[in-house]
Amino acid sequence: MEFEAQAQSSDGSSTSSKLVLYSFWQSSCSWRVRFALNLKGLSYEYRAVNLGRGEQLSPDFERLNPLKYVPVLVDGAVVVSDSYAILLYLEEKYPQKALLPADLHLKSLNLQVASIVSSSIQPLIMLGLLKTIEEKFGPEEQLPWAQTNIENGFNALEKLLKNFSGRYALGEEVYMADVFLAPQVSVAFGRFNIDTSKFPALARIYESYKMLPEFQASSPERQPDALH
Repeated sequence: MEFEAQAQSSDGSSTSSKLVLYSFWQSSCSWRVRFALNLKGLSYEYRAVNLGRGEQLSPDFERLNPLKYVPVLVDGAVVVSDSYAILLYLEEKYPQKALLPADLHLKSLNLQVASIVSSSIQPLIMLGLLKTIEEKFGPEEQLPWAQTNIENGFNALEKLLKNFSGRYALGEEVYMADVFLAPQVSVAFGRFNIDTSKFPALARIYESYKMLPEFQASSPERQPDALH
């Protein structure tokens, strides 16, 4: 199997690099990694894996990630799958533009936010699970299921972030919490029609995310495999 490849830089232009990202344009997990790479100013080669056509199920891709999910980052001889693991790897290997602050309290809050998104929201609205719900209970059950689980997670996030009033989740700097939040909030407000008025803190910081060039360049519609 061959994967479509195109080099991307932090501003979306073509370049070459040893970093290779296997990604799908609509994957929020892949979006996190693209956003982080851009924030760190790291160029990378984009290799598209079409989840709609089942390319992640191929033997070639299984050798990269036995779980058959995107994203996968290849850095020379190192292969890392799972967006959380990839982001922690990037933070250690490429410390420029740190995504975890030195302050222990702020660091713990960043990790809590990342965990809520990656463990308590995104896995419950994955495409495969939504398809299973449609098959077992009917297509009309997909959206209520997704909205309920998103809102449960967002309610927790609102409470966690209520004492912060900066431009971003935990102040005036973009950190790992923002890297996880920005794609998830975008997907929730756009694809799943979550009422923004219920989550004023998340709605406020999302407006700040939309102004960031690194976030704009990482957005699904800007990716080489995007369908318009």
